[in-house]
Amino acid sequence: MPSARAAARALAVLAQAGLLRPPRPDRGLGMAAALALWGLTPAGGYAAQAARDPRRAAVVDPAGTLTYGDVDRLTTAMAAGLVEAGLGPGHAVGVHCANDRSFVLAVVALGKAGATAVLLNPGTPAPQLAEIATAERLVAIVAEGTFPVRSFPPAALMAMASSHAGARPRPPREPGSFVVMTSGTTGRPKGARRGPPTSLEPAVALLSAIPLRAGETTVIAAPLFHAWGLAQWLLAVTLGSTVVLTGSFDAAATLAAVEANAATGLVAVPVMLRRLLAAEGTYDTSSLRVVAVSGSALPPDVAARFMDTYGEVLYDLYGSTEVAWAAIAAPRDLREAPGSVGRAPYGTTVRLVDGRIFVGNGLQIDGYTTGGGKEVRDGLMATGDLGRFDADGRLYVLGREDDMVVSGGENVFPGPVEDVVSALPGVADVAVVGVPDEEFGQRLRAVVVRTPGARLSAEDVRAAVRERLGREYVPRDVVWAESLPRSAAGKVLRASLP
Repeated sequence: MPSARAAARALAVLAQAGLLRPPRPDRGLGMAAALALWGLTPAGGYAAQAARDPRRAAVVDPAGTLTYGDVDRLTTAMAAGLVEAGLGPGHAVGVHCANDRSFVLAVVALGKAGATAVLLNPGTPAPQLAEIATAERLVAIVAEGTFPVRSFPPAALMAMASSHAGARPRPPREPGSFVVMTSGTTGRPKGARRGPPTSLEPAVALLSAIPLRAGETTVIAAPLFHAWGLAQWLLAVTLGSTVVLTGSFDAAATLAAVEANAATGLVAVPVMLRRLLAAEGTYDTSSLRVVAVSGSALPPDVAARFMDTYGEVLYDLYGSTEVAWAAIAAPRDLREAPGSVGRAPYGTTVRLVDGRIFVGNGLQIDGYTTGGGKEVRDGLMATGDLGRFDADGRLYVLGREDDMVVSGGENVFPGPVEDVVSALPGVADVAVVGVPDEEFGQRLRAVVVRTPGARLSAEDVRAAVRERLGREYVPRDVVWAESLPRSAAGKVLRASLP
């Protein structure tokens, strides 16, 4: 039970975001009925917003525009078809769709059918997809192509919507949930179970630090199947906002979408910011008030250059699939404390135990679908990262627990080295890892992507690190690469580095 002070703050946040404006009484009753039926789920969100304003644009993608009424009507008919096909409560169904309407419609329809939507990376190769299908006990998949389980191409779901128009399946005892796969940077992706929120506290937490508003327009470039893109999609539905999706990420297409839709919000992952900065052409992005990023470390130099170009609109969220969010850095934090990830938002506790980051916010996962989970202490879940606080209470993430390099008895983290190298002229991307060393146990290796025409040398890299951080941080190996292997969320796949 929140304290009176916390409750007052939550109400103030919701009011500022425009979520306390009362709808017309008849529409308010429809919204209440929708939420009573489906709860705080994607199905409930679209049904409630359809009751409030069915003609408001809900999804804009290359195929056109769907209103909230369209999404609610289509997914109800699709759910009737899925139930008739034998899918419902207790069934796990993969969603292997691009960042477009097919993802939205599939997840909402599966929720109305009572099935569990397992969100899959559309770039997952077939052999790994087969492993995931077995591990997650998928009985079907929404995807194009041939798979080891029944498949329903997005076009087949649209055909279901036509053939079952007007049909309403019997509501399941509980609406379907979803499973988010971990990034898989340290092994095969694992399914993370998370039930629907039981209150608006998750929305309050995000809105307390990121000033999004009801009824605006947000371009979501981050992948929807990943926890970050998913969370921002769900928040947009809560706000009754218009979500703009452009399919696979393209910097020019993203900026054009911002201009064409006068978008006030843009959701991305940090690696996309470099590409937005490098995009050719002139785009009117003056409508942007919020550019929110998460999913991987944000280099301080990239944050500064982005704000110099696009204004003080950048917000960086630190979290993980397992704990959702932990801290959020606002533009002021990114300017005053480069490299920090900000402070814990409303309703969130961050604690360091022997340097390890533990988080509590009421939205931790229930565990992995294959069993087990992250360590929990006093209700707080480990993120797997090490960190520190500064004197102003801002959190700094030093790196993954298993990324720490012990070289000649010194504990060294790759993150500070990456920040120094990233800021050098001529560096397009960088990752630093530890590799075995016969004399010192381990040594640092910097894998660097140079910008076209750059003359940066290995000694330039070493000299900059030596000057800024000290001898023990200097990478003995500097390797040049054309690009870095990254996950869809922008995390470096360290096991695949040269």
